[in-house]
Amino acid sequence: MSLKRKMIQQRARRSQRVHAKIRSVSHRARLSVFKSLKHFYAQLIDDAQGTTMCACSTLEVKNLSGDKKARAHAIGLELAKRAKENGITEVVFDRGGFSYHGRIKEFAEGARAGGLLF
Repeated sequence: MSLKRKMIQQRARRSQRVHAKIRSVSHRARLSVFKSLKHFYAQLIDDAQGTTMCACSTLEVKNLSGDKKARAHAIGLELAKRAKENGITEVVFDRGGFSYHGRIKEFAEGARAGGLLF
């Protein structure tokens, strides 16, 4: 088995495990994140209605500086600000298949610093 295929399978297993835990608290909004090699994306989703309540990414926020971790932290702060404007304070964190490390961790800390509870 190639290394790339093994990594894809590991991410899929992590994603299934995370989603199984999220289903138990479906009454809260879901904070979903995605990272690519260059950018970071996050959105708040209402699963009951199937709508995105607010979103934020490194593509739309101006004046971001620093390394990728610093930009992810800034996105967390910005998304928390937008969530407060929509009256959302409690969310469930959906990290997808990504491990809670690096940019994902910095984003979560930024969102917590901005006032989101998860």
